[in-house]
Amino acid sequence: MAFKQAFYLPLRRPYHCPQCRVRPARQRQKALMPRSFTTTVLRLAIAAPPVSFSSQEKLPPPNVQNARVVPASPSYFSGRPDFTDNLLNLQALLRKYLTLPTVTPGRAPRVAWRTVSQYRLLVGEPVRASKYHQVVEILKRLNQIHPAVMPTELHQAMHIYKRDVNPYAVIKQPSVVDEDGRACGIGRRKSSSAKVYLVPGEGEVLVNGKSITNIFGRIHDRESALWALKATNRVDKYNVWALVSGGGTTGQAEALTLGTAKALMVHEPDLKPALRRGRSPMSQSAFPSPILC
Repeated sequence: MAFKQAFYLPLRRPYHCPQCRVRPARQRQKALMPRSFTTTVLRLAIAAPPVSFSSQEKLPPPNVQNARVVPASPSYFSGRPDFTDNLLNLQALLRKYLTLPTVTPGRAPRVAWRTVSQYRLLVGEPVRASKYHQVVEILKRLNQIHPAVMPTELHQAMHIYKRDVNPYAVIKQPSVVDEDGRACGIGRRKSSSAKVYLVPGEGEVLVNGKSITNIFGRIHDRESALWALKATNRVDKYNVWALVSGGGTTGQAEALTLGTAKALMVHEPDLKPALRRGRSPMSQSAFPSPILC
């Protein structure tokens, strides 16, 4: 019952005297007035007098002894100043030329950018791979700008990130049939490699100077080695001389498959669609793949 009586008691307002009611208004007026945070003693202790920029008074001559060197880059005091400057520069170029026409990623010029280790040697800073990935993404976007409207400024900015030798610029010379009627094809699989010479004949096969049955004991490996000829019904029309090395017998047989297919395309280029449709026996069960990709 005592709880109910205390609950229904009227609320008492705090008492304010007439002087206290006027005090907040005075405080607001003081807050609006300009304050001086330095006293007279502190003003006298200041090293230099206040400078007046009026036209009547002249500025004092500059003191060379108190001058300091201002860094040329705002990121001088950061951990990676050169990388930060490069990133900011590329971002500024991207914002500047964002509206230029672009080409599809597949038709853009193929460029081999520097790796993380090469870029670290270039700038001499421990740049993380994730940070350098941001630079490469911006470079790829800038590289998609149409070559006809590519500014010279972008060419110069992206040149430092390109490798010294561009592997994509090397044009592979097409293989031809030599005077003896031989076509050469090279195939690789894992750590195995095979160099195949294909000539018109009766279907004789020699691998490292031996019969194919002596090199590959498994029937699966022998079928895999000659699958390019079987898929195109050319087993009895060509002779095969091959040199294989490295890896195991399965890897050598699969390398021989690719080398035979390349040599066969030199003799008959029209067989490329058939070789693409042909499925190699090494991957027919789970993941079928064409002989030529």
